[in-house]
Amino acid sequence: MRVHHFNCGTMRPIGGKLVDGQPGLFRRATLVCHCLLVETGTGLALIETGMGSPSVTDPARWLGSRFLRTSNPVADESETALSRIRALGFDPADVRDIVVTHLDLDHAGGLVDFPHARVHVYGKELDAYRTGNPRYRDVQFRHGPRWKSYPDAGDQWFGFDAVRELDGLPGIALVPLAGHTAGHAGVAVDTGTGWVLNAGDAYFFHQEIDSDPYCPPGLAMFERRVQTLPGPRRENQRRLRELRRDHADEVTVFASHDLADFERLSERSRV
Repeated sequence: MRVHHFNCGTMRPIGGKLVDGQPGLFRRATLVCHCLLVETGTGLALIETGMGSPSVTDPARWLGSRFLRTSNPVADESETALSRIRALGFDPADVRDIVVTHLDLDHAGGLVDFPHARVHVYGKELDAYRTGNPRYRDVQFRHGPRWKSYPDAGDQWFGFDAVRELDGLPGIALVPLAGHTAGHAGVAVDTGTGWVLNAGDAYFFHQEIDSDPYCPPGLAMFERRVQTLPGPRRENQRRLRELRRDHADEVTVFASHDLADFERLSERSRV
């Protein structure tokens, strides 16, 4: 399967190197919303959606004032998943399936742009939304997504348990990575020459899963503040660290918002 990498939402929070690890304190940091478009035998599969087109046309309603104030997303129509897919020469109507790591507004806000696609998600995550968890923005789901939920059960995959291959999407699987949210998952894609694992928000900075882990202090503080399950989050980071250490030649792992990961993988995909 051919995999395309693109950014569906740049965020520019204050904090400079305390957030993105790059030189300079008195500047805004740069974070991305790293999404994948997968060409399958039956159509296109979108892994994560970014914030969606309403984040450009009606940001206050779609994203909320708090997110706008703290994350400072760039209102750029060309960065929406719709525009990215068209720029690659595809028809967005051919997106048959969407897989999300979780339902936070910067990962699932674009579901509304693909109303006919099936949306694959862990059942625990969908239940958290349906029971009224205030972290999710109900306005983003009022169009009635075509949910396809999965139990937290399945097979082993490089040391991870309960990994589920998705219905109708051979070679794409949900990998349980609870912590950031109760039903948070990674999305693994078999490219034919190795696996790519979108770890979502299981970690935020590329060096967090190095053998000598590091995360900029401002980003680490944010990571702790938005976690749901601290113990599982730390345990899954440990397992991701082992995965990178032991299987880097078989599995490429990346975090959703890390600019360095995005630049490295998007450049590789163009080669």
